[in-house]
Amino acid sequence: MKKLLGLFCCLLLAGCFTIGKRGGDAPLAIYDFGPSPAEALLAQRRVPLALEVRAPLWFDTMGIDYRLAYIDAARLREYAKARWAGPPAQMLQQRLSQQLRLSPSGQGQARCLLRVEITEFSQIFSAPTASRGVVQGRVVLLDRSRHQVAELPVNLEKTAVTQDARGGVTALTEAVDQLATDLRSWEGLLADKPQTGACFG
Repeated sequence: MKKLLGLFCCLLLAGCFTIGKRGGDAPLAIYDFGPSPAEALLAQRRVPLALEVRAPLWFDTMGIDYRLAYIDAARLREYAKARWAGPPAQMLQQRLSQQLRLSPSGQGQARCLLRVEITEFSQIFSAPTASRGVVQGRVVLLDRSRHQVAELPVNLEKTAVTQDARGGVTALTEAVDQLATDLRSWEGLLADKPQTGACFG
């Protein structure tokens, strides 16, 4: 009897492990920003700036954040079955460095520093069937003495095609790529101004 009971327990445990592997729970999805747009990689110029991305402490996780603005906009939530491949601030720095052809802060002898300060990086739902990827913050240009000489507000939104983690990631990626485009244009304006031209000459 004890042997039969032991055998039954073993079969039950085996069944539990099998259910855990093949059950209805979706596997964890890992996301990054994907390949950079081909046109961004064709740029040959290299601006003598360093790049630094800063974000709040809550940003230093690999969770993909979203807000249900129609219920409680102040509550930050995370997808249970989806994660970033790395901390978003690091991924942002890598993406922008690649597209703008800038060196990360602390590397090389850059004349000035382009600092990106992110305050919001999430998928915001205005309704169960509508959401957008939102990137907010500011960008400041610091001279060789690390005094601020220019500032650019950041408030970018891209509509999510699907109302899930995949849709949020795609919308946020598009917003980050738009930020790179905006920064490239901003650099062109700054290069022609007397107070900031020294950073680009």
